[in-house]
Amino acid sequence: MLLVLAGLTAVAAVPTWFTTTGTTALQGTVTVRVAGSEVAPAVLAAAVAILAAVAAVGLVGRAGRWVVAVVVVACGVLVVATTLGATADPVAAVTPVVAEQTGVGTLAGPVVTSVWPWVAVGAGVLDAVAGAWLVRASRAWSGPSRRHEQAPAGGASSVAAEPDERSDWDALSRGDDPS
Repeated sequence: MLLVLAGLTAVAAVPTWFTTTGTTALQGTVTVRVAGSEVAPAVLAAAVAILAAVAAVGLVGRAGRWVVAVVVVACGVLVVATTLGATADPVAAVTPVVAEQTGVGTLAGPVVTSVWPWVAVGAGVLDAVAGAWLVRASRAWSGPSRRHEQAPAGGASSVAAEPDERSDWDALSRGDDPS
């Protein structure tokens, strides 16, 4: 589920969020399309962080899953806040991009908002809900396996005083060097 949400969050940041016009000295009035990743780069960063959380959730224990869940919720909140910040004042959000593309820092027309910022807000809300779900669902999950960890030295696993061929093989199986 987190993998799908990371993909949805990233996909929502790539398309054109705003369209406006600017003027250039050579071309006159030009249409400027502004992608979500240009006005809200934190959305794409949050998607990458959620993708990292996908890997982390399988590697950490119970306490680590709480940390991962908090990170996922924080990423969802970041997506919502950044997107709403860009849509609250689209003129301020697109002006630096228009200035970069045209060389002139003023807009020649109104800013038209597409549906993609609202898709990003929805993805951010789903990210936050998924983080909360992760806390609840992970209570029943078992912790990471300790199967391949090295056995403690001494005690029953120590090599006998007079090793024979079998005890040498057993020591090698345990990861001890019998020589």
